[in-house]
Amino acid sequence: MHNSPLLPMITQAFDQMPFNRLLGLKVTRFAEEGVEVCFDWSEQLIGNPLQKILHGGVIASVLDVAGGIMAVSSALGRLADVAPAELAERLGKMSTIDIRTDYLRPGRGERFIATARVIRAGNKVGVCRMELHNEQGMHIALGTGTYLVG
Repeated sequence: MHNSPLLPMITQAFDQMPFNRLLGLKVTRFAEEGVEVCFDWSEQLIGNPLQKILHGGVIASVLDVAGGIMAVSSALGRLADVAPAELAERLGKMSTIDIRTDYLRPGRGERFIATARVIRAGNKVGVCRMELHNEQGMHIALGTGTYLVG
């Protein structure tokens, strides 16, 4: 799947989402076995001004984006040839059904890396496992997402 011509279209779709741009998210790795989404520390992302740590909503959102990209790419990677119009239609119907976020440590760091991999790839629903680390490898959060993909 990682050689699929769909991958640039999928990453472009996620890159164009205003909320993803607001958070400063960049897809830095995109392969069949996993995806990586990075963003840099910003004062605008603070949830606790006294501790200067990431807002929990930012953490959950980044995990959701990484899981969503992985679920979408897994589902579309199983299709043979998809016309751009059909791809756009299918992307428009894909959504998050449920996401669980476990906050393991305060969100401190200069750069953050969210990774995702597929746990279950069904015809209608995909399940992904996501993790968030800082640039020093500290494990900040863990997530499981369920996505409507078909």
